[in-house]
Amino acid sequence: MNQEIMSQLANASGYLSVALGAVGSALGCGIAGMAAIGAWKKRYAQNKQAPFLLMVLAGAPLSQTIYAMVLMVLIKGKVAEANAPCLMYALMGLFAGIGFLASALLQGKAGACAADAFGETDKGFANYLMILGIVETVALFTLVFGIMML
Repeated sequence: MNQEIMSQLANASGYLSVALGAVGSALGCGIAGMAAIGAWKKRYAQNKQAPFLLMVLAGAPLSQTIYAMVLMVLIKGKVAEANAPCLMYALMGLFAGIGFLASALLQGKAGACAADAFGETDKGFANYLMILGIVETVALFTLVFGIMML
């Protein structure tokens, strides 16, 4: 492959990382958001106040898109400074994007369970947040490993 094509593939992989991360964030936030809405509905039906903290659980998967954007900028920077971009740059965005997508999607599912539980009991918010943090760690590791490879 010539250098120009490899450069374009590497740059495209940075954008692919963001696209996949954003898809994961959208799905995760949508899933957790639907559960938060359901929890609020139950609270309103019982004439109880709806906890605003459910927004935190619903919005947690957004960060994976930010991590993907950071990686994209770093990939583009490396490609711009490299005399011969390698296949690693071209594949990194794809594989990292899959990691970001999976983390965000599953964080959204965990957030949905947390929203349901917290909406029902008003208890355990810190515990639920810790679980979301564990799932978030996968995205952080993905970003760190990507930075180390660059």
